Amino acid sequence: MSLSTHRTVDGPLNKEVTVSDGDSEDEPELPLNQFYPYIRCGLCCGFLIDATTITECLHTFCKSCIVKHFFYGNRCPTCSIVVHQTQPLYNIRPDRQLQDIVYKMIPFLEELERDQMCSFYKQRGLEVPKPVVLSPPTPTVVRKPKKDTSSQSVFAIPPELDVSLLLQFVGAEDGINNYKPLERRYVRVSGEATVRHVELFIRRKMELSTTCQVDMVCGDHLLDQDQSLKHIQNTIGEEAIQDGLLVLHFGLVLPNES
Repeated sequence: MSLSTHRTVDGPLNKEVTVSDGDSEDEPELPLNQFYPYIRCGLCCGFLIDATTITECLHTFCKSCIVKHFFYGNRCPTCSIVVHQTQPLYNIRPDRQLQDIVYKMIPFLEELERDQMCSFYKQRGLEVPKPVVLSPPTPTVVRKPKKDTSSQSVFAIPPELDVSLLLQFVGAEDGINNYKPLERRYVRVSGEATVRHVELFIRRKMELSTTCQVDMVCGDHLLDQDQSLKHIQNTIGEEAIQDGLLVLHFGLVLPNES
């Protein structure tokens, strides 16, 4: 069966799309928009990028879309099922087969996404990640265990998890009383994580009210929510580091009434 379309796709994918899986003229042609319910994200309405499926209900979204959605709730955007009471990100999995299908149906999509990713990293002076190349499986060789086993750990921390945080609570403004103590002060996260991500972590662990504002300081600098931890570590310098940890002080305040 051949799939083809000659419609212009809205948004950044503004070009003609033709998808075909055969050369036979006798096979019927179907417009691409008939497949939209299966290859588009229900959150951003664009074609799926890094297709990620919720294991509880099997609804699929772009990875970035569903991760952002779960910052504010724990239900599936499509069917409203509770994905997980506290950690919905535990119940999502990449759907590589579906993503391959999307890339084959929209031939220019993968190249366009790669170009946008490269542009994103270059504009911020960051190294562009190299594509993952899957090596063919090698025959399994059974070896006898050695008597003298090494005590060195074989687990390697991924390089992107390269920022260790120490979260220091400095107190709450008068009128803010209902919150739990932050039991986990030491956290290791990606350097690309932002102050906003840290704030969401603090809010969840301390069960903070939405009327409460979290102000975060590093050294003498009041931090903006969109600053990345790696940027803070590199720009503020030694005054931000204590025993190899990036120290962030935070307090709870009432929002300013304008």
